[in-house]
Amino acid sequence: MLRIEDTDEVRSTQSSVEAIFNGLKWLGLDWDEGPLSASDPAAAKGAHGPYFQMQRLTHYKRAADELVAAGKAFLCFATPEEVEKQKERNQLLKRPPKFVSPYRDQTPAQREALLKEGKPFTVRFKTPQEGWVHFEDIIRGPMKWENNLIEDFVMVKTSGVPTYNFACVVDDHLMDITHVIRGDDHLSNTPRQVLCDEALGWKPPVFAHLSMILGSDGQRLSKRHGATAVEEYRDAGYLPEATRNYLALLGWSTEDSQDLFTQDELVQKFTVERCGKSPAIFDPNKLIWMNGEYIRKMPVRELVERAMPFIQKAGFMNGQEESRRGEIEAAVALEHEKVKLLTDVPRLIDFFFKSNVEYDPVSVEKVLKKPDVSEVLKGAIETYASLQDFTALSTEEGAKALALRRGIKNAAVFHPVRVSVSGRTQGPSLFHMLEVLGRDRSLERMKSTLDKLNAGAL
Repeated sequence: MLRIEDTDEVRSTQSSVEAIFNGLKWLGLDWDEGPLSASDPAAAKGAHGPYFQMQRLTHYKRAADELVAAGKAFLCFATPEEVEKQKERNQLLKRPPKFVSPYRDQTPAQREALLKEGKPFTVRFKTPQEGWVHFEDIIRGPMKWENNLIEDFVMVKTSGVPTYNFACVVDDHLMDITHVIRGDDHLSNTPRQVLCDEALGWKPPVFAHLSMILGSDGQRLSKRHGATAVEEYRDAGYLPEATRNYLALLGWSTEDSQDLFTQDELVQKFTVERCGKSPAIFDPNKLIWMNGEYIRKMPVRELVERAMPFIQKAGFMNGQEESRRGEIEAAVALEHEKVKLLTDVPRLIDFFFKSNVEYDPVSVEKVLKKPDVSEVLKGAIETYASLQDFTALSTEEGAKALALRRGIKNAAVFHPVRVSVSGRTQGPSLFHMLEVLGRDRSLERMKSTLDKLNAGAL
């Protein structure tokens, strides 16, 4: 079930809600019940709506009124400053920093008098002062908290909007939630929620608290470790299936430590019981490795389709992406093994399609500025112009024959030809690259490079 918990008036924004929808949809995580879009809260599937908490305020008010009437909750007229002052005093006295409200046991008449004055209030839960609260955690086993250490927490804020701890209890019950699986940073919230359930006569859901994700330095994951919004991973060129696979392995594993899963395998093999108690370590290098594994298993045609938004954004195709799709696929096929992120694709193939060669200065100095390179290029141009077929095999044989005639090593021909047509010393197999470029473009680039060398323009 997808429920939008938007009762935090500061943090809940339209953009944050849209990020939830976009992230889940991109990851391929569909929901059985919930809203259908961020922009239309009324559009939903399922029988337990509405699914935005701010549209469910009447449910929370009814439950809060019930607890107040039963003496299990009370109106607290303390100001935020009074609450903070008492907590600070408790800390100075080495006491638990919890707030004890002077309004906990006020009479109905005292309460009515303050209400008539128009004094603002919150609704606080009246936590039992003795005993323990117990619950079973699927991952962590039996858990218990001493009631006396839990303060009378706020259920409903002065604005009339419920707090997280109260709203989710009401919703979990009314929406027939059976399991709540969340991070262990919520572990301290669970006793409060169980107390609310018990006070309302409801059976709490089953809880499972997952270990937190830490950076490689053992600190809580943050942006400096690479933690970003899901959409940023999409924009960085990660595949949704690889990202989903990697996320599943943070704090969970199979008995045989399998790394790569199809979605069907994850559905079949995942069990909450095998989630660990120890914090998981987010390793960006492993995520990139996994993404590369998925890409290498992908047919070239599909890889080009997935990478097309990044190719279009790079701009070197000048709107010819569709008409030259075959050339793009041929170029990508040469670099398939090197691609780890979809954003790698335009960087690896752009030189095939740019009208002018962009020379890497280091490659120019290392290769093109060597003695006799002009004569080598001149010989390569003559050799390639005379070939009957312009294939990877024929261009390689021609280059080796030229080296033999000139009494030089093969590399003394190969390297100048590579840099003259691509501007780089690195790249795909030279002769397959020439075949994809074709005779005309290859000769045009070699001639242009030769002219620049002779004119001292490089």
